Amino acid sequence: MKRQIYSELTEWKNRNDRKPLVLLGARQVGKTWIMREFGKQEYVNVAYINCDEEPRAKELFAVDYDMDRILLSIQVITGGKDSTGQDIGHS
Repeated sequence: MKRQIYSELTEWKNRNDRKPLVLLGARQVGKTWIMREFGKQEYVNVAYINCDEEPRAKELFAVDYDMDRILLSIQVITGGKDSTGQDIGHS
């Protein structure tokens, strides 16, 4: 199962015309784990925000889907840091 979803995520990453990724599934099936693992393996910087635990994140998509606003909000929520504490945008 991990190989199948991982290869689908890799295909998504490699598309030139990719759109934002929405991962849906039942509770406790490994959605968070696979996304964290994929982020760690495939990207230098990954910002992790749990919308259940971060009150500001709950409102991110309530207004509209303006990506500039959403990305700026994510940077504010994370303090400009990725999930390891590194500044976003730096190696």
